[in-house]
Amino acid sequence: MSVTPRILAFAGSLRRDSLNAKLVKVAAAGAEEAGASVTRIDLRDYPLPVFDEDLETEDGLPGPGRALKDLFREHDGLLIASPEYNSSLSAVLKNTIDWISRPEPDEPPLSCFVDKVAGIMAASPGGLGGLRGLVHLRSMLGNIHVIVVPHQVALPSAGKAFDESGRLLDDRKRTQVERIGQSVATMIAKLSA
Repeated sequence: MSVTPRILAFAGSLRRDSLNAKLVKVAAAGAEEAGASVTRIDLRDYPLPVFDEDLETEDGLPGPGRALKDLFREHDGLLIASPEYNSSLSAVLKNTIDWISRPEPDEPPLSCFVDKVAGIMAASPGGLGGLRGLVHLRSMLGNIHVIVVPHQVALPSAGKAFDESGRLLDDRKRTQVERIGQSVATMIAKLSA
């Protein structure tokens, strides 16, 4: 691979023992195996108020939002593991995207998202594995000009899917999740060639 894809990996969850943080780690390993450089972050380290245009007008982009915007700009792709809350994506994930999608002076609209490549996945204790939330996430990312790879994984019964070290127990599922990371890395390399 002549170009080293730079991929930002995170979960749309703030929980310390997040199943989705464990899942995105597996995808990140697949991306690294395919030659990508992966930066894993925790959205807990970037606290943002609920998006409010009045707040934005008065105070501008909050510091954590600026740091996230810089990270998104520096990376070619995204790996996102999204928990499903009430059949959709989590508030923290939606709020993060809302804040960093806002254009600043002399900045093209959606500059942190246009032509990025993303892989999406979900883990849930429920029987559908977060599948309904992935439908919304895929749609939203497509609408902000992110290229989402076709393959995705929704991991059901995720509370029993990992060992104590965070390793995904089912070899077939682990391969599927790693493949998401590999697909993102490969697509970035092809688009950059």
